[in-house]
Amino acid sequence: MSWRKKQKKEPMMARGRFYFTCGAIVLAFVALFARAAWIQVISPDRLRLEGDLRSLRSTAVSNTSRGMIMDRNGEELAVSVPVQAVWADPKQIHAEHSLDKEQAWQALAEVLGVPRDTLLARVQDPKRRFVYLQRQVTPAVAEYIRKLRLPGVHLRPEERRFYPTGEINAHLVGMTNIDGTGIEGIERGFNDWLTASPGERKVRKDRLGRVIEDLGVVSEAREANNIELTIDQRVQALAYRSLKRAFEYHRATSASLVMLDVKTGEVIAMVNAPSFNPNNRGQYQGFRARNRAVTDTYEPGSTLKPMIVVSALENGVVNANSMVDTSPGWMRLGGKRVSDTRNLGSISVETVLKRSSNMGMVRMAMKETPAQLLDTLYRFGMGIDTGMGLVGESTGMVPQRRRWSEIEQATLSFGYGVTVTPLQLAQAYAILANGGKRYPLSIIKRSQPPIGEQVIPRHHADAVISMLESVVQPGGTATRAAIPGYRVGGKTGTSRKAIAGGYGSDYIGLFAGVAPISDPRLAMVVVINEPQGEQYYGGLVAAPVFAEVMSGALQLLNIRPDAATEEQFQLAGQEASIVPHS
Repeated sequence: MSWRKKQKKEPMMARGRFYFTCGAIVLAFVALFARAAWIQVISPDRLRLEGDLRSLRSTAVSNTSRGMIMDRNGEELAVSVPVQAVWADPKQIHAEHSLDKEQAWQALAEVLGVPRDTLLARVQDPKRRFVYLQRQVTPAVAEYIRKLRLPGVHLRPEERRFYPTGEINAHLVGMTNIDGTGIEGIERGFNDWLTASPGERKVRKDRLGRVIEDLGVVSEAREANNIELTIDQRVQALAYRSLKRAFEYHRATSASLVMLDVKTGEVIAMVNAPSFNPNNRGQYQGFRARNRAVTDTYEPGSTLKPMIVVSALENGVVNANSMVDTSPGWMRLGGKRVSDTRNLGSISVETVLKRSSNMGMVRMAMKETPAQLLDTLYRFGMGIDTGMGLVGESTGMVPQRRRWSEIEQATLSFGYGVTVTPLQLAQAYAILANGGKRYPLSIIKRSQPPIGEQVIPRHHADAVISMLESVVQPGGTATRAAIPGYRVGGKTGTSRKAIAGGYGSDYIGLFAGVAPISDPRLAMVVVINEPQGEQYYGGLVAAPVFAEVMSGALQLLNIRPDAATEEQFQLAGQEASIVPHS
């Protein structure tokens, strides 16, 4: 009986397990279905993101060509030329037994100019996937390497910067590094403008890296921009040749020259010596790459005197026809002696500049306040950045003191105690030549004419420019700056170089001038730093460079002569002799 009851219970237990199992399976399917519905219908974004991370890729739209740098007439000063980079995949090299081709590797080493052992050492690690063997090889070398057919050795296109004018524009144009990024000069200061920006596209790739869908542009590529400078390469080459010759002849430490267009504030020429060839990176040295025309400052010496005369005229100390008593030719101020080479007696303001009289300058400056003198210097742009954006530009130094001693005020009047760059000094003379109007300086050619600011009364500026013409005439200190056929004005300067505790035995020779006087067009400054030998005065070392470069520039720019030559005078006399008197 008990056995029969037991037999009846067993089918009921098996049926319960069956229902339980079926229920569990149904619940599992319901849960899976609900989860799938939740993921795919209600909240699919996360999985879509995960899928996209595994298949979506951003690809660059290549546009890497760097912009050109040109002079004002479109002559190329910096261009990019196509070259090739040689690179290797060490993993592929080892996998395909590329190193077994010993002769091919020897040929590769020879054409690259690299020892074979050094070349093989770079590809020894089989885990690496990329290593440069050499950058920027010529197309001919690249073709030779391509024909070697070495597994794991590849070529990729890139660009090399080339400078057709070499050392002439090295300081101004500058150079790039091997990756095409500007590191000096215009190349560095305007690097973003010259550099192209590659665009970006979204694509979908399969597991083999093949593009299966183009999803469109993410960002547009930006073309590189060209830069047109204000310099005239013809004048630039002439200026560099003349400056380099003087630099070498006088065995100077360095030399600089800056020429400005008086009526626009544009830089026509800017050169320095010593220079370097930017096409040969092996020559690159920091002291050679510095653009001394904007980075180095000097005490301007007597070239500052015209600005002090302007200050005296403005503040009523003298007028253009005044006489200045320089007797007895010397004086003591604060225990220091200030003197001329000899007693010039009572002389005109024009003669003060013509003979470069320190006594005459001191007599005028001591009747002004230091604040009046400094205000004039600031209006001439001294102690202020020119705003051209050139790398390393210095502002110079205009002294600021609460109390001035007499000797400090006196030495300021003939160019000591203040420092300027050659560019700032050229700007000051351009302001004088332009009737006291200051234009913002520019090295980039403008599309619109600039707006000038009248910073000095025109009649005072014109009066001083007229006085500066006498400096170049017989009896002046700069007769070697004269140019046949043109009226020229300027001022020499010779200053001792400051050392710790005073002044040393080295000199700086300067000349600053403008031409033609009747309608000034060009202003130029020449600086010869530490000339060796007996000739160190500005009138001997810098003035001849001014005459040669200014003469050539006036002719190249087709500026009409404004002074009759001796031959013209003789011809005029002959014509007058044959014309009958009325």
